Amino acid sequence: MNLYQKIFKEYWNPYIAVGIAGLASALYFGITGTVWAVTGEFTRLGGHILGWFGIDVSQWAYFQLVGLEGTPISRTDGWIVIGMLAGALITILLSSSFKIRVPKQKRRLIQGFIGGIIAGFGARLALGCNLAAFFTGVPQFSFHSWIFMVTTAIGTYFGVKVVNTKWWRGKPTLMKGSMNLVVTQHVEKRNIQPILGLIFACLYLALIVYFFAVGKSLLAVACIAGALFGILIERGQICFTSAFRDLWISGRAVMSKAIAVGMLISVVVTFFYIQNGAASIIKVAAPSTVIGGLLFGFGIVLAGGCETGMMYRAMEGQLLFWVVGAGNIVGATALAYGWDHLGIYNALAANWSKVNLMEQWGPMGALYGTIAMLAAWFLLSNWWEKRFRYGTGIKHQKKELVSHVTKEV
Repeated sequence: MNLYQKIFKEYWNPYIAVGIAGLASALYFGITGTVWAVTGEFTRLGGHILGWFGIDVSQWAYFQLVGLEGTPISRTDGWIVIGMLAGALITILLSSSFKIRVPKQKRRLIQGFIGGIIAGFGARLALGCNLAAFFTGVPQFSFHSWIFMVTTAIGTYFGVKVVNTKWWRGKPTLMKGSMNLVVTQHVEKRNIQPILGLIFACLYLALIVYFFAVGKSLLAVACIAGALFGILIERGQICFTSAFRDLWISGRAVMSKAIAVGMLISVVVTFFYIQNGAASIIKVAAPSTVIGGLLFGFGIVLAGGCETGMMYRAMEGQLLFWVVGAGNIVGATALAYGWDHLGIYNALAANWSKVNLMEQWGPMGALYGTIAMLAAWFLLSNWWEKRFRYGTGIKHQKKELVSHVTKEV
């Protein structure tokens, strides 16, 4: 019972959860030659939806770039997304924490949708979200990932500025009622959840066995990896939005440091695979990467969660994040249209090169250089956390500094 309590009733240490995610993402790359990614499949889903309405997107340049063959259930990327949702839902049910939640302020639904559109557009402009252009991009030694990381951080800073304004927050909604009655009803409704979680887990396991039995091993591996990623992001509460946003709001850097550790593990394992013949996935480093990162960082703060945070929160029953997910698909699809129809590619990405750090610095130089940059990120996050007064913010620190200098003078 104590083990069940630790696994399903308590959230996991972020360093452990993100560390395992880093290792798993590297192993997934080594087995399949592809990476843990989400928004690429969101974009394809947008293309399929347009197809249902009779719109032919097969000639759109962006869909030719990311590929539109098959359906989500016939693609490994599709099962990564489905698996993440399934894995998160299984652990949520086993922990009896599912509950339909509607925002008290209905304006949050509109804000979340807008934030999702901006984030989805920015992610695909940069050719990846916090996963493909960041968490799994850095271990591929693609320089564009570092550009995306820095600009995403800057984007979240400006996003925090917006969400802290009164006009964005609106007036708080006060609720009346008996708290005891609500709690009692909630506990009674949750008793069946672990049973449902166990049933769902068995059905999902049967699906994996089926894929192996019919010779669709890559889909089976994607199912396993997706479910594992879903479990990890939910149990570890892994959200890249909070990793950056918390730095600007409270100075808390636990998730930021955990992500640095997770990527460091992934870097070492991925380096081994690349040195043994695996082809690294390198994306173009261009103005599109800079603008995409800024938009993505800004959008995820407005939305309240990145792709990973959005997915497990949606499975928890938070209606807001289903709306955010819809916004992501709309934004990604809009970028796919604008890529060639509005000249976005020619203006922001054409004639810019893919920069592979292993080619620029040599294999060992890229390995040690990337480890050094991740270590610097960890140490910088730790320094920031120690010097940021919780709940007071930067402005208060500046006032204290001015006051101290005045006294000294």
